[in-house]
Amino acid sequence: MQISINKVRITDTQSENNDQLVDLTITDGFITSIKPVKKTSGKIVTTIHTDGTETWKSNSDTAVYVSQGWVDVFADYREPGFEQKETIDTGLNAAAAGGFTDVLLVPNTQPSINSKSIIQFILNKAEGNAVSLHPMGCATQNAEGKELAEMLDMRAHGAVAFTDGWKPVQSANLLLKALEYVKSFDGTIVQLPIDAALASGGLMHEGIVSTALGMPGIPTLAETLMVYRDIELVRYTGSRLHITGVSCADSIAMIKKAKAEGLAVTCSVTPYHLLLTDEVLKSYDSAYKTAPPLRGEIDRQALIAALADGTIDCIATHHRPHEWDAKMKEFEYAAEGMAIQELAFNILWQALSQSIGVERLSTVLSAGPRNIFNLPLATLKKGTKASLTLFATNGHTTLKAASKRSAAMNNPFIGQQLPGSVIGIFNNNKLRIKE
Repeated sequence: MQISINKVRITDTQSENNDQLVDLTITDGFITSIKPVKKTSGKIVTTIHTDGTETWKSNSDTAVYVSQGWVDVFADYREPGFEQKETIDTGLNAAAAGGFTDVLLVPNTQPSINSKSIIQFILNKAEGNAVSLHPMGCATQNAEGKELAEMLDMRAHGAVAFTDGWKPVQSANLLLKALEYVKSFDGTIVQLPIDAALASGGLMHEGIVSTALGMPGIPTLAETLMVYRDIELVRYTGSRLHITGVSCADSIAMIKKAKAEGLAVTCSVTPYHLLLTDEVLKSYDSAYKTAPPLRGEIDRQALIAALADGTIDCIATHHRPHEWDAKMKEFEYAAEGMAIQELAFNILWQALSQSIGVERLSTVLSAGPRNIFNLPLATLKKGTKASLTLFATNGHTTLKAASKRSAAMNNPFIGQQLPGSVIGIFNNNKLRIKE
């Protein structure tokens, strides 16, 4: 199969053709030609041809970019065990619609991703898809936080990192042992920064808004204490840690300092923490109940600055799907999380278009996570295996409930007009153009 993508702009800092308008040819899954296009008068129209037949054409107002395939480093597809919320198939469809060629899957299934047999089940379910699925194994047995899981065995059968997902390891001694264990094979532990004891009973960020609403708050200390502890454990062990879902300025300050000291600490942020604050909870809408919770404006601005200066390494959608009745109930009892993977880019561009350019955003969505989790680089140069995301920053996207790919019902951005659009992906020698 031969794919020709004509008049598309490369955004890839590792490519010699970065920021150039090119004609790109892919043959049997590999980039075989990149030809710079001479300046032309008038509007630039991008076309995609499959084996010589035109399969897609931009309108005259759409400037199309191509980058290395995007990676989501923390998503939940709920299968096996919770298929009423999301399946691997619907999750992968949502990922493709969101421009992701690779997804790291959290292990909070039933049974949990705790053995080579479950890893093989997940990989078999995703086989042949345009999106590559990378399971993360449990750090502790069944993510119960009591004893270490067989991480080395899972690693040998396809686990790319280890985490207890939505239930971060609370025992300092156990996390110390986990960090020492993965060091033997240069593995990575992924932690959600939540101290369960300090967060217990809280429903939203502890601050002016929670006080005004009379809702129990979750202090930033519930995050910063965990970040501080885990950084100190990395310092002690010399191991590798990725902190996902950082949400406050004090966490950023500690991570920035740890990086300056040369510790192997990396971090990611969600699209919704970059766009929203606890102010949206004045509506008492449980769609905005998340963990970690939405913070204040000072914290949001600190996250944006940290993404711009390189302190934050990559994006994690924290795609956490739920069925209707898990969310549509009293705020106290509603499940946490949003299922926003297919609108992640649009949410990011809404939050960042005035402060971060296309090049930096492409890096944190592609090369950044690939380097952290040792995924194959997909640099846009001749001879490399093609893993690409095509997108536009102008125009708008409005996702309707009837056309969403995810089976989940907890996406508060459905029906909203958001900037930019995902055109499609090419990965695993498959082209997926968004309808």
